[in-house]
Amino acid sequence: MNFEKLLNHITEINGRVVAVAAADDEEVIEAVKEAVLRKLAMFILFGNKEKIDKLLRLKGINNDNIQVIHTQTKEEAAELAVKSVHNDEATILMKGMVSSATLLKSVLNKEYGLRTNRVLSHVAIFEIPGFSKSMIVTDAAMNIHPNLEEKQQIIENAVDMAKSIGINNPKVAVLAAIENVNPAMEVTLDAASLTLMNKRGQIKDCIIDGPLALDNAVSTIAAKQKGIDSEVAGNADILLVPTIEAGNILYKSLIYFAKAKVGSVIAGAKAPIVLTSRSDSAECKLYSLALAICSSK
Repeated sequence: MNFEKLLNHITEINGRVVAVAAADDEEVIEAVKEAVLRKLAMFILFGNKEKIDKLLRLKGINNDNIQVIHTQTKEEAAELAVKSVHNDEATILMKGMVSSATLLKSVLNKEYGLRTNRVLSHVAIFEIPGFSKSMIVTDAAMNIHPNLEEKQQIIENAVDMAKSIGINNPKVAVLAAIENVNPAMEVTLDAASLTLMNKRGQIKDCIIDGPLALDNAVSTIAAKQKGIDSEVAGNADILLVPTIEAGNILYKSLIYFAKAKVGSVIAGAKAPIVLTSRSDSAECKLYSLALAICSSK
């Protein structure tokens, strides 16, 4: 499913309310405008009301499905946005012109935050020019050096996201630098363990194989040349990266070198979190919002 089909599909999902923390930003308001025009969701915008109202006027937005709540600081905007989701007044949390650290501090608050018993992880979906299908990459932004248990939960979050956009029983490639188990390379041991856990039913609703190098995960030609016989090799839907550095480099390489379109969310919380970079385009924010709407309940 490409992003345009995804946006069209979302019109069938009703009643979603998005709480935006520090919405006084032009790119955020542009994404809100497009979402409103497409009738994707309703919005509660937290931040400097004067600036938000001015941006709404400049963008020609005058809609009953938008509520603006004034806050004195970005910290207050983050807190109130998170509380609105915690109290079921909103179904999705979206980051505006506020730092990730500030927003996540409120998300992790023990009193009113959005933590569950699952690991929070970053799930990104790429539409890559010249590539036959969308590709999911996880985790490029949250978990620095996940252990085996955390990797299991990161996979489960990504599988849930894949299912929400119509990819049933997704194929998960556990990435490493090589495709053989090497005791000197811990990521290959984790990959083998995750593969076995999947075969024994400990990780469900997907097919896992690893370790796999990137070329063997996404290219049937490369997999065949290496003699790898696997349901996943060459046909992966989800790429599990070993560390945040590897994920960050792959994520940005796809954007800057391959000119891929991307949408991303933080999964594993009470509600999906749109945690795009403040420098991301309105288009990227819209695609991320679309994913959040699909995965919200």
